[in-house]
Amino acid sequence: MDPALMPASPRDLFALTKPRVMSLVVFTGLCGLIAAPIAMPWVLAFTAVLCIAVGAGAAGALNQWYEADLDAKMKRTAGRPLPAGRMTRETALHFGVGLSFFSVILMGFATNWHAALWLAISILFYVIIYTMWLKRRTAQNIVIGGAAGAFPPLIGWVAATGELALLPVLLFAIIFLWTPPHFWALSLFIKSDYGNAGVPMLPVVSGLKATRIQQFVYTLPMVAAAIAPWPLGLVGAIYGWASVALNAVFLLLSLRVLLNTAQEPSGMKPEKQLFGFSILYLFVLFAALVVDRMLLS
Repeated sequence: MDPALMPASPRDLFALTKPRVMSLVVFTGLCGLIAAPIAMPWVLAFTAVLCIAVGAGAAGALNQWYEADLDAKMKRTAGRPLPAGRMTRETALHFGVGLSFFSVILMGFATNWHAALWLAISILFYVIIYTMWLKRRTAQNIVIGGAAGAFPPLIGWVAATGELALLPVLLFAIIFLWTPPHFWALSLFIKSDYGNAGVPMLPVVSGLKATRIQQFVYTLPMVAAAIAPWPLGLVGAIYGWASVALNAVFLLLSLRVLLNTAQEPSGMKPEKQLFGFSILYLFVLFAALVVDRMLLS
């Protein structure tokens, strides 16, 4: 049957939201909200986190709508609803736009319009700046585009307080600087996928050695940003020591990637280890922040 005549399944609509990515977005947004000095009523807190999740899902749906042609060329993404022919592009577009408006408007009415503004900026940044403008044009796509994924803790904080502060800005900086080594570690061992799709990721454009150097270069300011809240007196020793330990491991793995000379995915164990640990790193770091702030309050 023609997919245009078939209603999209709930499972495929959910897949459009990139649930794996959304889980990290929701978690960091929740951590930013909990770390804020003002406690929200649980109903409003839940609504704020829901809005962050729906906004992230909207961005993911619009990303897949725009990149259906690229996804069809990559093994990692060929099974998604659009390239697999289980849904029309129009359905994905309407779904993404609808979720975008719903999340921003609900955030504004439930919390404050400052938080709604940041949520709207994060969606537009991911869809327009990263997906439509940067990704197909420059090897620095993930560096600038990484800002889109760094907004959630800032949005959570603003939803609770109505204003910005130094700590959420540092949380933004941590995720922003974490994104290049995280994604470049991945792109090193799936370089051929990006090359076949014509995406100018750094390993495709500049080679493996340059990418290994760049991921290490970005790791250094990330480590500094992650540890900074402790000496600045914004957090306590629980976060401080957890951050030192986590960043020591991250730095070591990043160094191993830098020193690796393998040209084939089979020899890229350090890259795979860094990519896997980078996800755990962010979860544990933000969890330590929450524990630290709850015990200090």
